[in-house]
Amino acid sequence: MLILKKIFQIRGDETITLASNQNAESNSTKGSSVIHHHDILIIGGGLTGLRAALQISDADLDVVVISKVHPLRSHSVAAQGGMNASLGNIPGEDGSIDSWETHAYDTVKGSDYLADQNAVSIMCREAPTTVLELEHMGMVWSRLDNGKIAQRPFGGAGFPRTCYAADRTGHNALNTLYEHVMDCNIPIYEEFFVTSLVHDNGRCVGCTAIEIMTGRVHGFVAKAILMATGGFGRIFSKSTNALINNGDGQAIALRAGVPLKDMEFIQFHPTTLYGTNILMSEGARGEGGILVNRDGERFMKHYAPKSIDLAPRDVVARAIEMEIAEGRGYEGGYVHLDLRHLGADKIMERLPGIRQIAIDFAGVDPIIDPIPIQPGQHYSMGGIDADINGVTLLTGFYAAGECACISVHGANRLGGNSLLETVVFGRLIADKIIEDISDIPKPEVELVENAVQEIDTRIEQILERTGGKHLFIIIDSMKHTMFNKFGIFRDSQRMKGGLSEIKKLQDQVSQVSINNKDRAVNQALIRLLELENMLLLAEVVAYGAINREESRGSHTRTDYPKRDDKRFLNHTITLIQDGKINISNKPVNLGMFELKERVY
Repeated sequence: MLILKKIFQIRGDETITLASNQNAESNSTKGSSVIHHHDILIIGGGLTGLRAALQISDADLDVVVISKVHPLRSHSVAAQGGMNASLGNIPGEDGSIDSWETHAYDTVKGSDYLADQNAVSIMCREAPTTVLELEHMGMVWSRLDNGKIAQRPFGGAGFPRTCYAADRTGHNALNTLYEHVMDCNIPIYEEFFVTSLVHDNGRCVGCTAIEIMTGRVHGFVAKAILMATGGFGRIFSKSTNALINNGDGQAIALRAGVPLKDMEFIQFHPTTLYGTNILMSEGARGEGGILVNRDGERFMKHYAPKSIDLAPRDVVARAIEMEIAEGRGYEGGYVHLDLRHLGADKIMERLPGIRQIAIDFAGVDPIIDPIPIQPGQHYSMGGIDADINGVTLLTGFYAAGECACISVHGANRLGGNSLLETVVFGRLIADKIIEDISDIPKPEVELVENAVQEIDTRIEQILERTGGKHLFIIIDSMKHTMFNKFGIFRDSQRMKGGLSEIKKLQDQVSQVSINNKDRAVNQALIRLLELENMLLLAEVVAYGAINREESRGSHTRTDYPKRDDKRFLNHTITLIQDGKINISNKPVNLGMFELKERVY
């Protein structure tokens, strides 16, 4: 059967298809291209992307979402513990009531004073409204006996301010927003892998993407693009992140000339399930769970005498690593998270997901036995350099969520602030795009058409390769190098060795061939393109970590154990210039809170 022409119609836009005599039964799509026209593209179908899409749709603008997976498989769905907001539903120990100012102080202190305080203030002021807005949208929160939204204590917080839905908060929030997106008939290009941003003279005019099911390259012409693709945790071997979290958005932006910021700051969650590194929510400790070593000792009292098990994540992760290194962990490298004293009723009401995961993946019932845990990579504080409006160096290109660094987390994120950031800035940056869009001229189609042809040609070249090292050998080597050389504890000699290894892997990946030569559903091709992105970000993390000769938040240098505000109270800015990584600095936005020693 010959296909001479096919028209793609999305919400009545002027989408066109360019195709030549193509056999519909063939797996090859060489020589065909599809160009779509929309006012606003949102790349990423998680909480940030869906909240922004709803806001823009309400303004009656043409907005679409492009997602590598079905939106309900976005990593936002895996968030367990909760969302911070100073609702004040539970008073402090002295009877005082929480406030957005206290929330902001805890966040800035938790960031080791590297967060931009103007951005933190916005997030914390907007937090209560955001939680209530989700409730009005239909999200089901856990409740106190008086009917108010339940709140639990989290690490580094002065009040129990983390609102939660048992231990499935992200799941509830994402499903709620997705239902509204469906109700608003917002188009979603599902299972599209974005390959490049198209830009000209400092302005973003669209992007290219591979339709995974067919292998066809599509072009998207747009006035504005919001990048909301999440983190890049899968560059590390032990990670709580979904397999899709490869940093595609950050790498694509960097190649388009957009700076990345603070990429050396990687959060290692202290409690991931031993063996699989599935997240064991901080909510488990918020509900009263304790950490014990092989001797049965509650060891956190030695590292954070006031906060004990509810110290910030970087403090607890370092403590666990030290316990293991000094022989007080269990063989294999883990300690125990003990929930047994909470009782069966509380565990099944507040932590049902944690219990089920422990049973399914470790063969341990937390009601009966402690859970074996170890630190694993969890979150990326760094990302695309964006201001409080999501604006980047590239006109028409915005960023929000974990892929961005608006800098509300600084050198260490407090638990409960990530879900909050996604929804707050998803909405606020959408408002900025709505404000800007009328002043942005319609872009030229030809630039996108040319970019599509370039990507199409490159894919053909990859598929024609033979020989080279196996793809997954390089992936495994990269992951282990990053975890072992750029993990919780870092030093110059090991990091420089790690950077050298990353560069060797970059040379090898350019020669990799894949066995599947078809275009359609070629997951090996997608993995290879993801690997190129991951190796680029691994190099960026390495340069930033080597350059920052101090210890601050999650970045712990054994050769520079002190925080150095004179030299490093600034953001690390990374650009590609003349094909090489260039590092510069940008001042931190200080304000409400003076610098202090960070102790818990």
